[in-house]
Amino acid sequence: MLAESGGWYPSSLWYARMSSVELMNVLVVEDSVAAMQVVTKVLKQSGHRVVGVATIADAVESMLLTQPDLVILDLGLPDGDGLDLCRAIRERSNAYILILTGRADEADKVAGFQVGADDYVTKPFSPSELIARVDALARRPRARLDETPERVFGDLVVRPSLRQVELGGVPIELTRLEFDLIDQFTADPQQVLTREQLMERVWGHNWFGGDHLVDVHIGNLRKKFAVVSDREIVRTVRGIGFCLAT
Repeated sequence: MLAESGGWYPSSLWYARMSSVELMNVLVVEDSVAAMQVVTKVLKQSGHRVVGVATIADAVESMLLTQPDLVILDLGLPDGDGLDLCRAIRERSNAYILILTGRADEADKVAGFQVGADDYVTKPFSPSELIARVDALARRPRARLDETPERVFGDLVVRPSLRQVELGGVPIELTRLEFDLIDQFTADPQQVLTREQLMERVWGHNWFGGDHLVDVHIGNLRKKFAVVSDREIVRTVRGIGFCLAT
């Protein structure tokens, strides 16, 4: 279950980490007893509060009772597919979702992100990697739960709580990052967002990649809209950044 390369933190790094990372309520959904024991131990040693369940039914009940900040989710569960649970959680909660599974195929990873996962880790895993991933999520700005069911801009409709986008009545299939970008543009349609602001809000301030990623994902977003309509959706404001083309 654990990767052989797994290690642990030197004490000085441990105390520095504990002072800079938000401690969270974590729900672990895992039917393997061995995996549950390892994940629970690692998280509790890091200071997080942990509840563990083995089925989708118990996970749904626990979500209502505990309202976790983070869900660590296996995909192969005895009463259904974890992807369905991931989708249901994302529709109702702004909890971070980290998929921890033995499914290593690219198609499974893509599917996980499409239904709302924030991160995807494959087994075997090391304790240090798992905690690093959890820490990265804890530092990332939490997605908002929007009370408005729809944002409508002409023929563009965005449903934040369902993570759905339609243009001209046609559903647009977006990746997690693409949706997060259009979510930012439609949350405040009058605001021009710089690349740095988008990196902070969508990727998180601990992301070490360059801001060229913003241009790449906006380009992909525009291509998907262009299949349906020639209307400009995201406008480039020269020298500043991007905004919704209203």
